[in-house]
Amino acid sequence: MLVVDDEASIREMLRLALEISDFECLEAADIHEAYRLITDESPDMVLLDWMLPGGSGIELLRRLKRKRRLRRCP
Repeated sequence: MLVVDDEASIREMLRLALEISDFECLEAADIHEAYRLITDESPDMVLLDWMLPGGSGIELLRRLKRKRRLRRCP
Protein backbone atom coordinates (compact mmCIF):
# COMPACT_ATOMS: atom_id res chain seq x y z
CA MET A 1 0.00 0.00 0.00
CA LEU A 2 1.31 3.43 -0.92
CA VAL A 3 0.00 6.42 1.04
CA VAL A 4 0.45 9.71 -0.83
CA ASP A 5 -0.18 12.94 1.06
CA ASP A 6 1.83 16.13 1.48
CA GLU A 7 1.03 16.36 5.20
CA ALA A 8 3.32 14.13 7.24
CA SER A 9 0.85 13.85 10.13
CA ILE A 10 -1.88 12.51 7.83
CA ARG A 11 0.53 10.03 6.22
CA GLU A 12 1.59 8.84 9.66
CA MET A 13 -1.99 8.45 10.91
CA LEU A 14 -3.01 6.48 7.81
CA ARG A 15 0.14 4.34 7.92
CA LEU A 16 -0.41 3.45 11.57
CA ALA A 17 -4.06 2.56 10.97
CA LEU A 18 -3.15 0.41 7.97
CA GLU A 19 -0.26 -1.32 9.73
CA ILE A 20 -2.61 -2.32 12.58
CA SER A 21 -4.55 -4.18 9.87
CA ASP A 22 -1.33 -5.86 8.67
CA PHE A 23 -0.76 -3.71 5.58
CA GLU A 24 2.83 -2.91 4.64
CA CYS A 25 3.00 0.78 3.78
CA LEU A 26 5.17 3.04 1.70
CA GLU A 27 4.82 6.82 1.91
CA ALA A 28 5.22 9.66 -0.57
CA ALA A 29 4.82 13.42 -0.06
CA ASP A 30 4.49 14.56 -3.69
CA ILE A 31 3.54 13.22 -7.12
CA HIS A 32 7.13 12.75 -8.27
CA GLU A 33 8.04 10.57 -5.29
CA ALA A 34 4.72 8.72 -5.62
CA TYR A 35 5.30 7.99 -9.32
CA ARG A 36 8.81 6.71 -8.60
CA LEU A 37 7.59 4.41 -5.83
CA ILE A 38 4.70 3.14 -7.95
CA THR A 39 6.96 2.30 -10.89
CA ASP A 40 9.80 0.89 -8.74
CA GLU A 41 7.87 -0.91 -5.99
CA SER A 42 4.54 -1.78 -7.71
CA PRO A 43 2.33 -1.40 -4.62
CA ASP A 44 -0.92 -3.37 -4.58
CA MET A 45 -2.93 -0.23 -3.83
CA VAL A 46 -2.43 3.55 -3.74
CA LEU A 47 -4.23 5.90 -1.36
CA LEU A 48 -3.85 9.22 -3.15
CA ASP A 49 -4.48 12.77 -1.92
CA TRP A 50 -6.24 15.17 -4.27
CA MET A 51 -3.90 18.18 -4.01
CA LEU A 52 -0.14 17.58 -3.86
CA PRO A 53 3.08 19.51 -4.45
CA GLY A 54 4.13 19.19 -8.08
CA GLY A 55 0.59 18.59 -9.35
CA SER A 56 -2.71 17.02 -8.45
CA GLY A 57 -3.48 13.47 -7.47
CA ILE A 58 -5.85 13.39 -10.45
CA GLU A 59 -2.96 14.25 -12.80
CA LEU A 60 -0.93 11.39 -11.34
CA LEU A 61 -3.87 9.00 -11.67
CA ARG A 62 -4.31 9.94 -15.35
CA ARG A 63 -0.58 9.47 -15.94
CA LEU A 64 -0.71 6.01 -14.36
CA LYS A 65 -3.75 4.99 -16.40
CA ARG A 66 -1.82 5.74 -19.62
CA LYS A 67 0.82 3.15 -18.65
CA ARG A 68 -0.31 -0.35 -19.58
CA ARG A 69 1.33 -2.15 -16.64
CA LEU A 70 0.06 0.41 -14.11
CA ARG A 71 -3.57 0.68 -15.28
CA ARG A 72 -4.96 -1.90 -12.90
CA CYS A 73 -3.42 -0.55 -9.71
CA PRO A 74 -6.39 0.43 -7.51
